[in-house]
Amino acid sequence: MGAGGWAALEAGDAAAAMAAFSTAVGDAPADWDARYGLAAALMQAGQPDGDVLNDARTLHALAVMRSAGADLARLKSDAAYAQQIGLQLYGQHHVACASVAWSMALASGAIDAPGLLNYALSLQHQGRVEEAVQYLQVAVENFPSAALHQFLLFPHLFIDGGERAHAEQSRAWARRWANAPPPAPFPGTPLAGRRLRIGYVAPSFAGSQVRQFLGPVLRAHDPARVEVTLYPASAEGEAGWPDHVKVKPIGQLSDEAAAAAIRADGVDVLADCWGHTAGSRLGVFARRPAPVQVAWINFVQTTGLPQMDYVLHADSAADLDLSDLYVERIWPIGPVFTPFERSADRRPPAASPAKQAGMVTLGSFNHPAKISDGALAAWATVLRNAPDARILLKYRYFVDPVLQAATRARFAAHGVAGDRLLFEGQSAGEDYLRSFERVDLMLDGWPAPGSTTTLDALSNGVPVLSLCGQTLAGVYSRSILEASGLAELAADTPEDFVARALALVRDIDRLDGLRSRVRPGFESGDCCDGEAFARRLEAAFETMYDLTCDDARRGAA
Repeated sequence: MGAGGWAALEAGDAAAAMAAFSTAVGDAPADWDARYGLAAALMQAGQPDGDVLNDARTLHALAVMRSAGADLARLKSDAAYAQQIGLQLYGQHHVACASVAWSMALASGAIDAPGLLNYALSLQHQGRVEEAVQYLQVAVENFPSAALHQFLLFPHLFIDGGERAHAEQSRAWARRWANAPPPAPFPGTPLAGRRLRIGYVAPSFAGSQVRQFLGPVLRAHDPARVEVTLYPASAEGEAGWPDHVKVKPIGQLSDEAAAAAIRADGVDVLADCWGHTAGSRLGVFARRPAPVQVAWINFVQTTGLPQMDYVLHADSAADLDLSDLYVERIWPIGPVFTPFERSADRRPPAASPAKQAGMVTLGSFNHPAKISDGALAAWATVLRNAPDARILLKYRYFVDPVLQAATRARFAAHGVAGDRLLFEGQSAGEDYLRSFERVDLMLDGWPAPGSTTTLDALSNGVPVLSLCGQTLAGVYSRSILEASGLAELAADTPEDFVARALALVRDIDRLDGLRSRVRPGFESGDCCDGEAFARRLEAAFETMYDLTCDDARRGAA
């Protein structure tokens, strides 16, 4: 039903589409496909869709749950059962379906911290970020905890203008949860020829994406210049690091005990590699176990902690006035924010797949929350003006049929037919690496661009077009592209983004020529020079320590 409505949407005739889909919904109220179409028509007309899109998701999700054997009547009356179904769906990455089950649990009165958090995360992972923030705020107000409050910070970065809101929330978190008695003063003893003692803190190093960034540094650290200790939650799995790197787990220690242990180790510079994400140990930093404390790697935003002295950034961040977004001092660390470890199993370089297919495949391997309305509108404009192109959306949550249908509706609102969208879930190993051979040009999202996904694509030879405006996230993306000799892929405005994309999509030979430059440029650039980065990092840490010693001596005078 409503086939004429989809054609009208593609033609940009919102009025005809609304008429067709309204009739279809009236004839078959349970037809979720017609409701998706009606929501798309309302969006295309610039009208609020009310609950139409949400009704479509709900009807669709209930049908999915019914086909999987769920008892729908029990879902409505048994909150514990609804929570159980939600957990099962969430574990299968069916986040949109899970959100419907969890909303039914909440409606049945099962309102607690885990339920609110689960529901909010299931919304966030669909890209329904503003709704997620609302439920996280409710959770924090009613079930306050440091860990729960941290979940409220991150989604602000997916919202336009959210960097400022994130900074405010970070300060609020620190005021509430990072109060600690002032530590005993450090003596401020100069190095005087001894090695600098560096500590890195994260719940996991070898078993997380931190490995790809910190690994090149750990292997390049000069053991004659620095002593290095990793402080993970557990020593399990932390094998394969250089012999000079010590591992001391702190997962079983309270923040106070962990801080005491680190202080007893005599660490000079302690770097947090995790930020405000699950497993964070920022409470340790609040107790000031080291004279110099630095934020780095997994979080480029402020921690909000006045006890954190510095945050590392690429030199290009100096072009922005970020003073009101940070409590830390921004320390320029060179052309790139971090080095990056390429996969050892990458496939051989290949030509653009469009050379053989005769059509361009665009791609995004980013989290759905990064596909903002503005980014999607720009992508759709590219597709609408390049009728032979298609786009591959690959992420673990895109296995969810409800998320797929809602995403098709969003593109349909911009006149892009659903059959031009390809969806794929998570893959690993060689299958993941092969997926890059199917994409001609990656389109980055905003206001939260990709990080690891961008670096993965470039290291596998796929160009990434990014919006690099005057935001912290944009500066981060620009530093990666410029370091790889790909400054032409850094767009300044959405209009510029569309123009650059179309220039490439309409010229396959030019696109293929660009692809031939990507991998060599990336490999010869600063992202892959862990040795040079380690020297800059060591020098920066030594200078930070010297400055702290100078301050301590002046304070004692």
